[in-house]
Amino acid sequence: MTYELTLQKIQPVTHDTHHLVFDRPGGYEFTPGQATDLTLAKEGWKDEARPFTFVNLPGSNTLEFVIKSYPDHDGVTEQIGMMTAGDKVTVTDPWGAIHDEGPGYFIAGGAGVTPFIAVLRKRLAQRGNLDDCTLIFSNRTEADIILRDEFEAMKGLRTVFTVTDEKEAGVQSAQIDKTFLSRNIVPESGHYYICGPEPMIDDITAALKELGVSENRIVVEGLD
Repeated sequence: MTYELTLQKIQPVTHDTHHLVFDRPGGYEFTPGQATDLTLAKEGWKDEARPFTFVNLPGSNTLEFVIKSYPDHDGVTEQIGMMTAGDKVTVTDPWGAIHDEGPGYFIAGGAGVTPFIAVLRKRLAQRGNLDDCTLIFSNRTEADIILRDEFEAMKGLRTVFTVTDEKEAGVQSAQIDKTFLSRNIVPESGHYYICGPEPMIDDITAALKELGVSENRIVVEGLD
C-alpha cells in the first residue's frame, strides 16, 4: 500500500544531509529502526523509489527522515535535498531488519546510522540513560558526522567516532576493522547492530565473529 505525504519542513543537518518532516497518515504505524520505500511525486521521478529510515519516535504525528544527498549517484537524494515545504512524496508500508533486541554496540557507516537514531532515542526515553550502549560511527570526514551533538548529549551513550579520509581530525582516523574493534568492544557483551554499505557489513561481521561474537547477537541492515 502507498501513502502520499506532504513536506512540512526541511532543515540542514550537515553540509550534505537534511532533516525532513512530513505529515503522518492516519493509521500509519512503524517501530524504531524500520524504513520505507520513498518516491518523489514529480514527473520523471515517480518510478525511482529509495529506502529511508524513520528517525522520529512512533508517538509523533509526523514522519521524519535524515537523508544524505549523493550528487554523484543517481540523482534521487540530490533532488530530495532541494525539496521545499509543500512538496509531496509517496511511501510504502514500513519494513526493516533493525529493531531493538537489547543493549550493545551500534556500528554504522555514513548514512547507515539512521536506523539507530530512533532506536537510541526510544531507549533513552524509556530508560533515562544509555549506559549499556556504544555507538561506533565511521565517516569519511569529521564534517560528515550526522547528529554528532545529539549523540554526544545522550546520557550514558559511549560514542566512538572515526574517519577514513581525514588524517588531521578531532576524532580517530582509522577504518573499523578487527584491530579497531578489539580496542572498543567487549565481545561477550550485548548485541551488535551493523548498518552501512554491504562490503562494510561483511567485513565487520567477519571481524566480530573472529573476536568471539556469536552470530545470534549480530543484527544487520545493508545500504544499496
